[in-house]
Amino acid sequence: MSLLWKPESWSQRLAELEARTGDLKEAPLRRDVRSLGMLLGEVLREQAGESLFEKVEELRQSAIRRREAQAEGNLKEAEDRLQLTVLGINTMTVEQAYSLSRAFAFYFELINLAETNHRKRRRLSLQLNGEGARQRGSLRGTLREMKRVGISATDALAWLRHIFIVPVFTAHPTEIARRSVLFKRRRIGDFLEQLDRIPVPDEEISRLQEQLIAEITALWQTDEVRSRRPTVNDEIKMGLDYYDVSIFATLPKLYEEVSAALASEYGLNIDISELPLLLGFGSWIGGDRDGNPFVTPDVTREAIATARTRLLVYYQLQVQLIIDLLTTSAQQIPISEELSQRLHGYLAELRSGTQQIFGARFEFELYRRFMVCVHARLLRTAGENASDTDSLESALSALPAYCSAQEFLDDLKILRRSLAENEGSRLAQSLIDPLILLVRTFGLHLHTLDIRQHARLHQKTLQEASAWCAGNAGIVPQDLSKESADVIETFRTIAEVKAGCSPEAIRQYVISGASSVEDVLGVLWLALLGGVEVAANGSDPGLMPVPLFESIEDLRNAPDVCRALWNLPEYRTLLASWNNTQEIMLGYSDSNKDGGMLTSTWEIFRAHRALHEVARECGVKLRLFHGRGGTVGRGGGPTHRSIYAQPVGAFEGQIRITEQGEVLNWKYSDVVLAERNLELMIAASLDALARPNALDPNGHQSGILLPEWEAALEELSDVAFHFYREHIIDDPDVLSYFETATPVAELEHAKIGSRPARRSGRRSFADLRAIPWVFGWTQSRQLVPAWFGVGHALTHYAQKPGGMQLLRAMMAEFPLFIDLIRNVEMALAKADLGIASLYASLVPDAEMRQRVFSKIEAEFKRTLTAVLAVTGQKELLETNRMLAHSIRLRNPYVDPMSLIQVDLLRRKRAGEDTEEINRAIASTINGISAGLRNTG
Repeated sequence: MSLLWKPESWSQRLAELEARTGDLKEAPLRRDVRSLGMLLGEVLREQAGESLFEKVEELRQSAIRRREAQAEGNLKEAEDRLQLTVLGINTMTVEQAYSLSRAFAFYFELINLAETNHRKRRRLSLQLNGEGARQRGSLRGTLREMKRVGISATDALAWLRHIFIVPVFTAHPTEIARRSVLFKRRRIGDFLEQLDRIPVPDEEISRLQEQLIAEITALWQTDEVRSRRPTVNDEIKMGLDYYDVSIFATLPKLYEEVSAALASEYGLNIDISELPLLLGFGSWIGGDRDGNPFVTPDVTREAIATARTRLLVYYQLQVQLIIDLLTTSAQQIPISEELSQRLHGYLAELRSGTQQIFGARFEFELYRRFMVCVHARLLRTAGENASDTDSLESALSALPAYCSAQEFLDDLKILRRSLAENEGSRLAQSLIDPLILLVRTFGLHLHTLDIRQHARLHQKTLQEASAWCAGNAGIVPQDLSKESADVIETFRTIAEVKAGCSPEAIRQYVISGASSVEDVLGVLWLALLGGVEVAANGSDPGLMPVPLFESIEDLRNAPDVCRALWNLPEYRTLLASWNNTQEIMLGYSDSNKDGGMLTSTWEIFRAHRALHEVARECGVKLRLFHGRGGTVGRGGGPTHRSIYAQPVGAFEGQIRITEQGEVLNWKYSDVVLAERNLELMIAASLDALARPNALDPNGHQSGILLPEWEAALEELSDVAFHFYREHIIDDPDVLSYFETATPVAELEHAKIGSRPARRSGRRSFADLRAIPWVFGWTQSRQLVPAWFGVGHALTHYAQKPGGMQLLRAMMAEFPLFIDLIRNVEMALAKADLGIASLYASLVPDAEMRQRVFSKIEAEFKRTLTAVLAVTGQKELLETNRMLAHSIRLRNPYVDPMSLIQVDLLRRKRAGEDTEEINRAIASTINGISAGLRNTG
């Protein structure tokens, strides 16, 4: 095979990297996509035969021609081509359908990896040409704007000290990829990155191409769909993998960038050891038991132990690296008296002389001797013995374990001070500061594990546990139900964890479905039953109940509920122990399912603003936890835009945000990507706090909400809400249509996550989780939750005198409205009503099918027209050419998989419910998810 990545000249390759706009900038992405496609074609021919490859090409070309006809307005030709393709698919065997869906899915795997590599490439390009400071969402760009409008260095640093962001990893069933597949993806990504070097010898290009073919072959021979549903322990391991893959290595680089940005824009020289702590990490994996019976107290214990082990192994590696590199001799440079005393103190604890323990080892290298003691303590902390009985660590094994992160940190800081005092500042900065930063961030526990359970179960448990009264004193009590026993055992587990060396490992208890003060107080009563000290005490931060307001009604009532809670004298005492801080969680997914996209967005904004007003009134520092999903219909969308769209004056710098399933791989699969994602969060938070746009007389998108805009959004929300409720929630046919016109029932066979799709077995909107709700609409290319009701509301308002003018003014200036419309626009671009009509044909009741699909189609067209009118565009994604190109590139491959999925669903519902059919359907789910870059 020819060398696909060999350029005509290496100067041309460098020109591509330096290009800022145009075809040259995108040339490397096109090369990667084309070359990977050729390699995949080679693998398909070799592994599955020429006939499969030819069928893939036939379907792909048919989809391309249909899309071209559609774009040119030849709708009849587009429909004819679609029906012709459907007829061809109907004649396939199940095995052929399975192989074809796998082939298309693999192409998406490779496109996604090429696009990921291009994101890394463009970040490097910006750094090379100095454009990084102008990039939207960069920290340097934000600091530059702040300085330009007159914000001083002192004030800029003060704003930075307010920021503390906690990404919280969750295991909602939206990450479809197996762990082994994720590992293979990373290897392919590594090979692509190596091919980007300048120059690369021909022999090396050839070797890398062969490795790519081998890895693609291995992927083809691997089951991409799980044969069993993953356990919670599987999900725990998958979540922890991202620390080893990127996060551990990312944080020092990120803080170095923060330090460099402050130096370049404000002339401040601050070591990373002196920077404020900007990030922490959290997890729900192993703690979120709401509707998931597989998250047991034992699983929670395992989640905490596994996280701690993963972290301590990394610390040991870093300490060993310091031992290997820090070879400073006392014959050349002295050590501090403080460190000398600490080292002698360790030896005194062993009641052994220096000679007896160390002999001639590291005779004058006292830093190394000290760090060997630290290493020995870490081994004890991890409950391990030195692998080599003749090692120094084995001789030092009687040293005590670290019982707090502060003890470990104290030792590192003693070492750092000694280096700084004795001409070793550079050594301290390169070797010690990164580890100090990690210990400040992760402690000895890695991340906080949130516990989550539904308020209904708390109420049921309290009723069962308090059933005794004088009237039934003579009756033998019944056993607690399994659910109630589990709730109480969960609190006992929390108490057990908090009695250990890392009580901060659990500090939040999230209450799903919270709607009243009693829902919060119920957790306090249960904590009392389980022996949990709720108030903070010393190193134990306590256990803060975090009400999660999810429905539209609960979001509207949240400020009054919190006011009543915060004015209770006994609760004020608890607040004082938590530094007068209260965390509240806002639910995006369920509020969207309950009230539609527009109303959910607006009510969350209103609740956010009102909660901060009540917090100020009550003297409480409010920290909001945003439960955003990966898809637009569950609160997803660009991170920087959403953080900046928060209400002005209703953000104090602290924020927690869920990072759900599928987005973890997109954001954290690589050091460069993780650094960019975390930098975006920091820069957006700084932007939202300092609001430099508002200080510029000519600034735009300041975030200030004008009264006429608020009135407009109130009216838009009200109109959209009633339309959505009437046509979706209150129409019983919609749920029946949804369950037959989408593959939601097949979610079980895809074996994506450990959590069941419904909270119980009941068939109702209320019982259906938001995740499968969005999943079904996304797979069927309808994406209803992301746009339904928006078009009706915009059209209604635009008909008012001056209505369209006001909508366009908000589109130009108000961040929340911009974020809403751009997210709706993206969803419309991913939807395809032509293919959706084929899914609708699966509904056996013709009258119901026609009625429900007709109103979906009518509102889609109305929303499309309204969005184009408000944005002033002629077509969708006119201002986001990169995303538009990505969707155009993917459609010819997504479309055949959707057609295959429809055919397989039809066969299954006709009675062909076999293991082979279910496996093939799961494969199409996998491929469509990869193609749309969303599962649900």
